[in-house]
Amino acid sequence: MRRLVNQRPGRGGTVLLSALPFILIVCAYLFYSHARLQENPGDKLLPAPATIAATVYQYAFEEDERSGDYLWWTDTRASLVRLLIALAISAAAGLTLGLSIGVIPYLRATLAPFVAALSLIPPLAVLPILFIVAGLGELAKVILIIIGVAPIIVRDLALRVGELPNEQIIKAQTLGASTWQLAMRVVLPQLWPRLIDALRLTLGSAWLFLIAAEAIASTEGLGYRIFLVRRYLAMDVILPYVAWITLLAFAMDWLLRVLRAKIFGWAGAA
Repeated sequence: MRRLVNQRPGRGGTVLLSALPFILIVCAYLFYSHARLQENPGDKLLPAPATIAATVYQYAFEEDERSGDYLWWTDTRASLVRLLIALAISAAAGLTLGLSIGVIPYLRATLAPFVAALSLIPPLAVLPILFIVAGLGELAKVILIIIGVAPIIVRDLALRVGELPNEQIIKAQTLGASTWQLAMRVVLPQLWPRLIDALRLTLGSAWLFLIAAEAIASTEGLGYRIFLVRRYLAMDVILPYVAWITLLAFAMDWLLRVLRAKIFGWAGAA
């Protein structure tokens, strides 16, 4: 008898099973939307697909009467710029500090407790402080994401350095490697794939902090638009924006996974 743990779906089965939860959600939405609109044609909670499609077309392909912008793409560009800048800074800081803390004991003793404490601070709790100190512009939003993401990456990479086989470190020093050579030629190459994994795992948190910052103080952005129209119960705007954010996050995760597999295939599966 074949045990369930040893049974694996084929390629077609994997695709079908992956799509099944999404299909069920769409079917459930269509069913309840139809039921609510049959009872109350003016219901705003679950708008009809045609209404959502018309709204998406208006926001994406028609100029806004006030600003003259295509709001869908203006909001997307604003949010992605903030997010990518923050992730790039977080990755650079995470790699530098994680490598240093993991390799140099004195730095580990000095900075590891501080980074650990920093990673436990709820970033949204310091958002008012950021707005007071850095103002309501782009800087505060970017810093919020960095505060929420960078310490996690630092700790993850530092732990990865600690997991490296001690034999590697000993052999490198036996062959005459200096601290710099040990860090650059032995440790750093093995941290690159872990950095990509850390970015993938923190993407959800980064989007959360971005949306929160945009909701409180912004004039454009995906989070700003969602919280702007909520007062009108405009679910035909909110639902496609949420779906678009999810799609963007999924695309970023997929690109990072492909990048890891292409460049660091030797490191094994993520």
